[in-house]
Amino acid sequence: MLTRLRNYFLTGVIVTAPIALTLYLTWQFIHWVDRQAIPLLPAKYNPENYLPFSLPGLGLVIMLVILTFVGFLTANIFGRTLLKTGERLVNRMPVVRSIYGALKQVLETVLSQSSNSFRQAVLVEYPRRGIWTMAFVTGDTEGEVASRLEDDMVNIYVPTTPNPTSGFLLMVPRRDLIFLDLPVEDAAKYVISIGVISPEEEIKVKEESMMSRLPGHNGRKIKAEAKAKAEAEAKAEDVDEALRQSAE
Repeated sequence: MLTRLRNYFLTGVIVTAPIALTLYLTWQFIHWVDRQAIPLLPAKYNPENYLPFSLPGLGLVIMLVILTFVGFLTANIFGRTLLKTGERLVNRMPVVRSIYGALKQVLETVLSQSSNSFRQAVLVEYPRRGIWTMAFVTGDTEGEVASRLEDDMVNIYVPTTPNPTSGFLLMVPRRDLIFLDLPVEDAAKYVISIGVISPEEEIKVKEESMMSRLPGHNGRKIKAEAKAKAEAEAKAEDVDEALRQSAE
């Protein structure tokens, strides 16, 4: 009985914890954006000054409007000219230009609609021979680095688990990689789950979920479970009868 209650409790934790954590982080992010954006709104245009309650998400709406407006400005000639002028000023600052250039390149790579930052999931022997780890191809090694290396090199990102936002950049010969047909999203889930959720298990869960939606599937499943239960009870009765006869 206690074991069954323990299993129920753990199942409840597994089901509710990701949902609760997602809602909590989303709520905290909305509040953080509100604290940063609402002060930018003039007092006479702030609806919270006229309402007896606060409006969660107001700052998020303000930030979306501001970012959309900035994107609109930079899409025309005047905005592009203003942006180039600002970039020229930044490029004259020795330290600032390095930080700005790196951040701009990273954001353009990550946020660009035509970009495919993680192109493919691969296996690589790391940190030593005989030990394999999951990695993601970020591109071919180019420039001076490629010219100084004789082999056909590939840039790969080796994420840490369970936090894949930190990791290591490695330049590895292409022949030393095992390229996987596994989708990048499934490989990322495998890394984040510390290997608990394997791609095969996820596919099986998806197939069971799809089968459960088919007409008549639930009825067949219930009948099969009832039949198995009846057979188990019949076997248990046969065993009890045999024990009573042997005791007599």
